[in-house]
Amino acid sequence: MQQHFDPSGIPAGCPAHGNTRLYGPEFGSDPERHYAQLRSMGPSAPVDIAPDVEVELVTSYDAALYILQNPGSFVRDSRRWNALNEGRVPADSPALPMMAYRPNALFSDGAAHARLRQAVTDSLATVNQVQLVRQTQQSADYLISRFSSEALGQAELMAAYAQPLPLLVFSDLFGCPPEIGDRVIVGISGIFEGTPGADETLGAALGELIALKRSQPGEDLTTRLMVHSARLTDEEVLHQLVTLLSGGTMPLTAAIGSSSALYLSDQWPNGLPVEDAVVQTLWNYAPIANYAGHYPVHDVELGGRTLKAGDPILISFAAANTDPKLTAHREQLSAKAHLAFGAGPHACPAKDPAFLIASTAVESLLNRLPDVELRIPFKDLAWAPTPWSRALVTVPIRFTPRTVPSAARATPARPAQTAQPSSAPQPSPAPRPAHAAPHQKGGLFSRFLAWTRGA
Repeated sequence: MQQHFDPSGIPAGCPAHGNTRLYGPEFGSDPERHYAQLRSMGPSAPVDIAPDVEVELVTSYDAALYILQNPGSFVRDSRRWNALNEGRVPADSPALPMMAYRPNALFSDGAAHARLRQAVTDSLATVNQVQLVRQTQQSADYLISRFSSEALGQAELMAAYAQPLPLLVFSDLFGCPPEIGDRVIVGISGIFEGTPGADETLGAALGELIALKRSQPGEDLTTRLMVHSARLTDEEVLHQLVTLLSGGTMPLTAAIGSSSALYLSDQWPNGLPVEDAVVQTLWNYAPIANYAGHYPVHDVELGGRTLKAGDPILISFAAANTDPKLTAHREQLSAKAHLAFGAGPHACPAKDPAFLIASTAVESLLNRLPDVELRIPFKDLAWAPTPWSRALVTVPIRFTPRTVPSAARATPARPAQTAQPSSAPQPSPAPRPAHAAPHQKGGLFSRFLAWTRGA
């Protein structure tokens, strides 16, 4: 039940004390209060996404759909960004890594976007769902084995489980040999932790991966991107990999952590399946909270405000999903009507695999640690003070200590309820080259592969 949106029919307001700041501890502790204030100003309002970086933030569900589904008037190419072109954005701004142009599908429009996106969607379509469930369960078993035998029966779920699990699954999906997979994980983790040189680490590792696949192609997503009929250059392949890896791991980490915490909380009714907890997380705690930069190609009237051509507009997926005008009739909507995966031509191409990984990760945790519980109430958990994502800082848990067997001997307790066999025949994974044999003293991916082989 989507309401028709009239982009010029909602009166706007004006804050009396400058732009709302969408960063820092105050915002992180209570983003909904900030969104409510912004909603009082109309479907969109000016905010500071970082120091000295102003954007227009869309908080209305219908206005968000209007922009996301109108690529003729709102494009994604941030080379149109007026303030950046005029030198008004600090060179060291934390907004630049998230908003500055990159030659990938996310920042492309028209035919260029269609070409790059087709290569990505076609490659993702070859992922076997049953195999993906097994990869996720195996990664979950390994990570749980690392903390489940602790004598105190306590762990911090974000650092020990939610953060590394997508990295292990993705390293395998993209066909990384151990030593490259280790550096991919270090690079991606470093980007989100602000580690100097993390971009260079990730870029160098992916460059090596592409060179390896040129000489030794495999049945993995990297090879499928490289051999696609769109004929991507190595540079284009690298930038699509960066987007898929960095743009996929952070939201999955947030979704796994928030869904696990929600399911274990007193707020969650007994008997509802894990998938419902993931759906509620996507609605109420959108992992990508504020993003999707758009640039009007001409001046646009939105709720009485004039949005100038070339000035950035960000979509608040978090605010749009909890828009009071929407929540009044949300039960009548499809469970997939949320905007956590975006909408329109730039909607997330990996939404189905992402949902499957998140659901399987939560279910695996519950299967392996059946008495796991939160150590503090869900309402008291702290959220990261960043505008870009809605992620818990920590999820302290307790459980009865136990031993999880090696994946080589383990049998999954039960498959995730969303797993469905792929209708198309899928090739078996190619054997890894001999030079890539894992060893116990390597990084996380090397140790994981050694564990799966009983080493």
